[in-house]
Amino acid sequence: MLRYTLSACAFAAALHAQPLRAASNQDLDNIRTEIRNMRDAYESRITALEKRLAETESKAQSVETRATEAQILSPPTVASASGFNPAMSLILSGTYANLQRDPDTYQITGFIPSGGEVGPPKRSFSLAESELVMSANIDPYWRGDFTLALDPDNAVAVEEAAIQSLALPKGLTLKAGRFFSGIGYTNEQHAHAWDFVDAPLAQKAFLGKQYSHDGVQLKWLAPTETFLELGVEVGRGHRFPGSERNQNGLGSYAAFAHAGGDVGASHSWRGGLSFLHNRPQAREFKEGEITNSFSGRSGLWLADFVWKWAPEGNARQTNFKFQTEYYRRSERGELTYNTSAPVTDIYRSQQSGGYAQAVYQFQPRWRVGARYDRLEHGSLNLGSAINPANLPVLAAHNPARSTLMLDYSSSEFSRWRLQIARDVSRLGQTDNQLMLQYVMSLGAHGAHKF
Repeated sequence: MLRYTLSACAFAAALHAQPLRAASNQDLDNIRTEIRNMRDAYESRITALEKRLAETESKAQSVETRATEAQILSPPTVASASGFNPAMSLILSGTYANLQRDPDTYQITGFIPSGGEVGPPKRSFSLAESELVMSANIDPYWRGDFTLALDPDNAVAVEEAAIQSLALPKGLTLKAGRFFSGIGYTNEQHAHAWDFVDAPLAQKAFLGKQYSHDGVQLKWLAPTETFLELGVEVGRGHRFPGSERNQNGLGSYAAFAHAGGDVGASHSWRGGLSFLHNRPQAREFKEGEITNSFSGRSGLWLADFVWKWAPEGNARQTNFKFQTEYYRRSERGELTYNTSAPVTDIYRSQQSGGYAQAVYQFQPRWRVGARYDRLEHGSLNLGSAINPANLPVLAAHNPARSTLMLDYSSSEFSRWRLQIARDVSRLGQTDNQLMLQYVMSLGAHGAHKF
């Protein structure tokens, strides 16, 4: 059809270019010859173009076939430069503290000491914990994350060092190594992401500030419109409320379920329920110069809830967050008083606690917040062989704390915070605290969780 169209066009052009006049037979023959020559020329040109098109398509198909075969034989490598150069960041933080009570004598009376970093910072100026973070996709199937913590006393600890799957089917994710447990809400967050200078009292008393596993975690994200996440963890269980056991097998396990969603365009929520089980053996704690220990079973239930508001989902100008967690722990086993001259008897406890906090960003860069913490001593049975007077740290007391804070973020990488608190964690002693804090982030840093 294309050839005949071009021929017709050529014929019309020839007729238009050479107006017909009365012509002899010779003139007509000349015109026919000229038209035939033009038609042959156009047909030759079209044939040549069709041949070139066919050759080009054949070459393109051959290249695509070879690329597909190569992809099948060798899976693609990560295109991102981070596959060879891990993203790195450094968190710098420090405080100035004015404390009514000596931080070296801090305790949460009524609860077995965790041995963790649960006290307030040192008086005057001090360096807070710094974090060096490295992360990258290893290949299409695995990702690696590493966090090194440097505390103010120059002690270095591996906070997290874990690999995480990227390509498991059915919404599954596997993590292995050392990582913060997914129980509750605050525990999984790094300290620089907290809304206050320090952790809630309940997290300090029941988890020793933060609980981490050396083990494995498996998560499942449901393919539903409403967010639903289920997870299980198993590990060595050497962190408080567990202890080093020097045995094969599992020392701890945890399970959690989280659900959440949006309510309209301006509201979102997340709630969860978690359980942590440990089997401590000779978990030590000190009362003055005397070392005591607990062996048995420890079970901790956690319930958490978070509600966020931002007008039409835009949190840049103003937003509000309400957050609360409730902890309930049951421990059963044997308590040994003075391990150098041991006196052992039963130990039974049912204790609980929690907190509620609210943070309001009233204009860009500025936020104000309030938090209330309370612990319930509950029931505690030491048997008859151990004199309770020898363990004043376990005296009946319901610790509480009220906290206010104001912070300013000069950019998304820097934050300055003022915090005042009235802490009655110690029996018969009130500690009025004032703290100034800075938190700075250098380098690439991933987004924080909901």
